[in-house]
Amino acid sequence: MLQLCTLASGSSGNSLLVSDGATHILVDAGISCRRITTALKGLGVDPASLSAVLITHEHTDHISGLTTLTKQRKVPVYASRGTGRQLCYRIAFLEEVLHPFTPGECFSIGSIDIETFPTPHDAAESTGYALSAGGRKAAVVTDLGHVTEAVEAGIRGANLLVAEANHDVEWLRSGPYPYFLKDRILGDRGHLSNEAGAALVCSAVSAGASAVVLAHLSHENNTPERARQVVGDSLTRMGAVPGRDVLLDVAPRSEPGRRYTV
Repeated sequence: MLQLCTLASGSSGNSLLVSDGATHILVDAGISCRRITTALKGLGVDPASLSAVLITHEHTDHISGLTTLTKQRKVPVYASRGTGRQLCYRIAFLEEVLHPFTPGECFSIGSIDIETFPTPHDAAESTGYALSAGGRKAAVVTDLGHVTEAVEAGIRGANLLVAEANHDVEWLRSGPYPYFLKDRILGDRGHLSNEAGAALVCSAVSAGASAVVLAHLSHENNTPERARQVVGDSLTRMGAVPGRDVLLDVAPRSEPGRRYTV
């Protein structure tokens, strides 16, 4: 059995917990160490039992709690070599607990097997993760500029997918957003559109995913309701019934969400 719970999601901070009961792993630490600790205790997990933190990339909303978390608790940190270099520039002592890897490498942390794969994003060696235990698999692929073969391969066979459907294209084009934001996102370097996110979700469901969590929705260019609608409509067109064939959910922005078990 594999369990996952989002601790926070959105442009103000991202973090989630994956556990098989014996091993507890954070994916990203984008909220304060105090909030992470409080959330873990609320889930019945002793913060001292954390086995590792996996970092997707070095943007602040994915690492803001990392300094205190590693300094106080010496939790091992796993990140791609490119991301690790950026982190060490900002956190002087991090090298002591850092385990760098090349995207595409596989390794184990406790009783959980980890697959890594490159994700296209405007950050150094941004990485997606697939975590497996007991024959069950959860894949985490947020912060995508576009979907690649490596991403498709990484999520293949996942029972649970944490994905993103981050913006409405026409809304972004016509809205009062800075040019750099429009250029970054519409240029396939920032985040998936709702439609592209829906296509990714449909691909995962076709390959066997039974639960999907939409994460990293931002206040600036989207609403959870719109993302859920676009993804849900796409699932319906492919013949799947959200709520019956696949659980479709949206991660809360500022507090732990439901615990998903696969």
